[in-house]
Amino acid sequence: MIPVRYNLRSLAVRKTTTFATGLGIALVVFVLASALMLSAGIRKTMATSGRVDTAIVMRQGSDAELGSTIEEPNVNLILAAPGVKKEPGVPSGVGEVIVVGAMPKLGSPGVSNVQLRGVTDDVMKFRPEVKIVAGRAAKPGSDEVLIGVRLRGRFQGLDLDQSFDIKKNRPVTVVGVFESDGSSYESEVWVDRDVLRAAYGRQGIVSSVRVRLESPSAFDGFQASVEQDKRIGLMAQRESDYYEKQSEGTSKFIGAMGTLIAVFFSMGAMIGATITMYAAVANRQREIGTLRALGFSRLSILSSFLLEAMMLALGGGLVGAIASIGMGYVHLSMLNMASWSEISFSFDPTPTILTKALVFAGFMGLLGGFLPAIRASRISPVAAMRGM
Repeated sequence: MIPVRYNLRSLAVRKTTTFATGLGIALVVFVLASALMLSAGIRKTMATSGRVDTAIVMRQGSDAELGSTIEEPNVNLILAAPGVKKEPGVPSGVGEVIVVGAMPKLGSPGVSNVQLRGVTDDVMKFRPEVKIVAGRAAKPGSDEVLIGVRLRGRFQGLDLDQSFDIKKNRPVTVVGVFESDGSSYESEVWVDRDVLRAAYGRQGIVSSVRVRLESPSAFDGFQASVEQDKRIGLMAQRESDYYEKQSEGTSKFIGAMGTLIAVFFSMGAMIGATITMYAAVANRQREIGTLRALGFSRLSILSSFLLEAMMLALGGGLVGAIASIGMGYVHLSMLNMASWSEISFSFDPTPTILTKALVFAGFMGLLGGFLPAIRASRISPVAAMRGM
């Protein structure tokens, strides 16, 4: 077997072509890893919003809370269903109203949809993971609202002590900013439920009802109780399953687009690797002939050049993977296809994604170096020595 240091020396001698090819592969890996990280970040943000011991009830056939309506008298029926946790003696659940409002963005022209959630005064008790990080809690029944930390300063009026209209000529004031462990709630505005219903003419209805279950295993009994009365037409889902479905379309779209772009870029990178290795073979015919004369087999020559191509690709891939880790500090907002509202996501650099990106880089090196390696292995030692 030809020593690895031979390949390392060859790459070091051809600094310019090695750098150019490695840079191209690094770019491909960076794009691929970033797309996969964003897709994973979307799923993580939505998954953080849901709990396995919480159920969400909506109108039968509704894909999201925005398109669901439940008459208020049915809320008590839902809360009385078996399996609902009592704290203490009172069913743990909330009925909320969801609407979408168009708001002007800061720093860019145009408007974007922001999700407004009509909440009750016990919302913090039901969601203990929510913490006020600036300002204070809103007073029940008032025109005071809370905003998620990822909305702060991105839209006109969405900052502490500022005001905006939840509907035309219906102003409210931001009195607090909250965090929620990175969940999608951080991209929402929380308004008093009655205030929001009055502004949008939704009196007597809610969009959804959430209940805390006695245990995750209590869901099946709760679901059967809620869905058995076909007259009211309700359906129950685990909250974790609901948010997983909400993120499915967007995460798949981002992942597919990123992978498609990376594949197109990889074609260029593989062509570059192939050209580089062909040039190496042409410039090293005497070396190859000498190696063959020393007794190295064609298989050894083939393996050596394939190894060199993969070393080049993995080196560039490692650079691209390391660079992509920095995307973990970037937040990106986009329209969630399920709720038609803008949600802020972050890139999620996981070891699995980085490993996939490096494997893809190695695959590019293998394909790009295969034909040049075959050519090198077929060089006749006699013809190579004659050319000396």
